[in-house]
Amino acid sequence: MSVHVKSLEGEMAVFTEEQIDALRMSFRGSLLAPQDHGYDEARVVQNGMIDRRPGLIVRCSGPADVVDAVTLAGERGLLTAVRGGGHHVAGHCICDDGILIDLSPMRGVWVDPGARRVRVQGGATWGDVDRESQLHGLAVPGGIVSTTGVAGLTLGGGIGWLHRKWGLACDSLRAVEIVTADGTLRTASDTENPDLFWAVRGGGGNFGVVTSFEFEAYPLGPIVMCAAVMYPVDTAQGTFRAWREWTETVPDEVTSRVIFWTMPADPHLPPAVHDQKVMIVGAVYAGDPEDGKRLLQPARQFATPLADISARMPYRFFQAAFDPFFPKGELGSYWKSLYLPDLTDDAIELITRHGVDRRSPQTLIHVPHLGGAITRVGPEETPIRDREAPYMLSVDGSWADPADAESEIAWVRKVVDEASRFSSGGTYLNFGGQDAADVEAAFGAHLGRLARIKAKHDIQNLFRVNWNIPPAP
Repeated sequence: MSVHVKSLEGEMAVFTEEQIDALRMSFRGSLLAPQDHGYDEARVVQNGMIDRRPGLIVRCSGPADVVDAVTLAGERGLLTAVRGGGHHVAGHCICDDGILIDLSPMRGVWVDPGARRVRVQGGATWGDVDRESQLHGLAVPGGIVSTTGVAGLTLGGGIGWLHRKWGLACDSLRAVEIVTADGTLRTASDTENPDLFWAVRGGGGNFGVVTSFEFEAYPLGPIVMCAAVMYPVDTAQGTFRAWREWTETVPDEVTSRVIFWTMPADPHLPPAVHDQKVMIVGAVYAGDPEDGKRLLQPARQFATPLADISARMPYRFFQAAFDPFFPKGELGSYWKSLYLPDLTDDAIELITRHGVDRRSPQTLIHVPHLGGAITRVGPEETPIRDREAPYMLSVDGSWADPADAESEIAWVRKVVDEASRFSSGGTYLNFGGQDAADVEAAFGAHLGRLARIKAKHDIQNLFRVNWNIPPAP
């Protein structure tokens, strides 16, 4: 049976059954066509709203498979998507009718404890990294859900639970191996292909397929002090203001965030919060747990909590605490974010009002405290537009019923539009919707430099299924 694969121009390239069989022999990993067993499972991504059917899926076993897949796509001019962990909310890791280069089988993690270096394959998740690095008492600044892919989070910047102490995930990056659009496997670092290295530290997947990342790691854990306090929403404005005042005093070792959410009736959660709207104050102390207990104590006393499950615990367990509540492919999602140069009383009132009146119980409104090490990276050192903002607002729409998609998306946009008067104008693409205007908002004055690097390494814009930066003319 022949397979039709979309080209970059929108036409259909035909692969005969004999050609498909020959391609299967050339890859060590598996090649899946729509009629093959395992195809439907392989195309599932985190966002349940995304239901796309690639013409071919190449499940890569290593860099050689990636080189061959990119070469095939480039020579035939095929529409190409690249998937690492498959977690990006906008669904840029998959396309209809094109070729999907799937790195998810490539999940190796190697730790050099003496050099404090961690090498990570492009399909690994942060849970994979945490498990191996914590064996040596080391951590790489990652995300807040352990099933998130390392590649997408890092290429888009990477906030998490350690960003105030050690910066964004991309700030700990020391080198990458990347397959560029000409099918060449290159190393990019400060000393080798430095322009490419600059671009991948926040410029997204525009510049090639990263097959491995080398990170600097930092001493942490395995036990850390964590705060997880659930406050009633009827005291939320006062609690929120108290949190703001506390964050203005904490050292960089403290990373904290406020989350408005409806707690599920999960047996692992205290019964007092089952099906309750709450304001969660979460925090991690990146240092000695005894110091952390003292420094996080105020976060537990802003008001009378409904529940307080703060504790000393393994860092990797806290990293995975949200995992069960976001099952792969089951919830539709649409998110948008804004940087906040100040968290005024008016901003707190607006965020609280919408946080309480969310349409869907799965939707959350999320305000991370930024600053610290994020601000100590110069504005020209990476493509990240805004490193000075002390807070971010992310409106993370999620819903269970597909029929609710249109109304939930409209609600997220409405909230963000209302909040935009408090914003410095930037956005964080890892918490972004599908709106093309977000690209300029994310990169600002860096966009021209990124476009020139794109032209150097991908003049035909092979890698366009992403927050796309067209190559400069």
